[in-house]
Amino acid sequence: MPSSPFERLTIMAPFARRGGSGLGWAYLDSLQARALAASLSSVPMAAALPPPLAPFPAPARKRWTLGRALKYLALALLTLQLCYMAATSLLIASYRFVNPSATVLMAFRAWDYKWKIARPRPLALRRVPFYIRSMLVAIEDDNFYHHGPISIAAFRRAEEINARIGRTLYGGSTLTMQVARTLFLVPVKSYLRKYLEVVAAYELEFFLTKNRILELYFGYAEWGKGIFGIEEAARHWYGRGVASLSRDEAARLIAILSSPIRFGPYTLQHSGILSERYDYLDRHYVNPPSPSELGAPGGLAAAPAAGGTAAAGATAAAGALAAGQQPAAPGLAAAAPGAGQPGAAAQADAAGAPGAASPSGTAARPGAAPTPAGAAAPAQTAAAGLAPSPDLAAAGAASGTGGDLPPPSVEPSLDPVQ
Repeated sequence: MPSSPFERLTIMAPFARRGGSGLGWAYLDSLQARALAASLSSVPMAAALPPPLAPFPAPARKRWTLGRALKYLALALLTLQLCYMAATSLLIASYRFVNPSATVLMAFRAWDYKWKIARPRPLALRRVPFYIRSMLVAIEDDNFYHHGPISIAAFRRAEEINARIGRTLYGGSTLTMQVARTLFLVPVKSYLRKYLEVVAAYELEFFLTKNRILELYFGYAEWGKGIFGIEEAARHWYGRGVASLSRDEAARLIAILSSPIRFGPYTLQHSGILSERYDYLDRHYVNPPSPSELGAPGGLAAAPAAGGTAAAGATAAAGALAAGQQPAAPGLAAAAPGAGQPGAAAQADAAGAPGAASPSGTAARPGAAPTPAGAAAPAQTAAAGLAPSPDLAAAGAASGTGGDLPPPSVEPSLDPVQ
């Protein structure tokens, strides 16, 4: 038998030249088969086959560890945070042009408390009398136009007061933060809500102007059970619009913002904090001191504001606010004692219903106009140098007292935490 390919080719060559012969081709095929069999028989079978493949290993199961759990938890929280920011940013951006049809607080009151919600009546800021705007800023956030979304000084002051009284009562929220929780959060006390409130406050000041934020406050703050917005509150409590309210009536509405669920304009004297708020507004806006008292030794004018004259700064702030601009004065209004929380985070206690006894002792009807004992007469108002017109900027500039604006503040106002 030929042992090499050359020898096998030499043997097959004669038969290949015969072409067409059946015998020759058959013999050639047999020789090829025999040569192939001889070649395979000379190689061991084990060496001819490839080595067996190792089995594919099963994936090892990862064990849950504290590090992995924290990682997934952080990822979930980050996802929720981004979703919250995206939703609130889109809504706030739209609020530059349209008013909200509803708020989270309104939905919460309707669903959880089963209250009938009156439709809010949002107003343009210019339709809210100037002295009412001054009252709100003075009692809720006196430096509203001069700080950012949050006030570190207000937080520190709230921490000091809470440490003295031994419980968490004040939160130090700015007016912007109050609007944020009115629009997007529920009145449940927690550090998580405070964090979300801060996030929404930064978004509000990024997309909206200060005046628009103040406009949203007047339009959607909580003023009672199912009552939102100062226009709806004025019609509910006094039976007429906010532009027709007297100074005393407006002061009572602003004072109860600290606790509008438990107390009303006729029952605020039953709360120490609300009484202090009302007394402050009464001294500075309802029954202000006369010009002779302002110039008397020991009077309000005897204590000039630090870093400049109080009258000049207050007058400039009054003119800017009345013109719909942001004032450039160091402080817009004086800090009020016991400054309150927003209507959005009002206490959920349902005690104290509207229609309780009025300060005069008679039963007050929700739709009837009150007869407050401390209302200022037009003659007293004129004697104090303040015109009864809603637009008090011109009167304040003429009198040199800043109109309705009290002396600039020395400390930030605070709001009770809900």
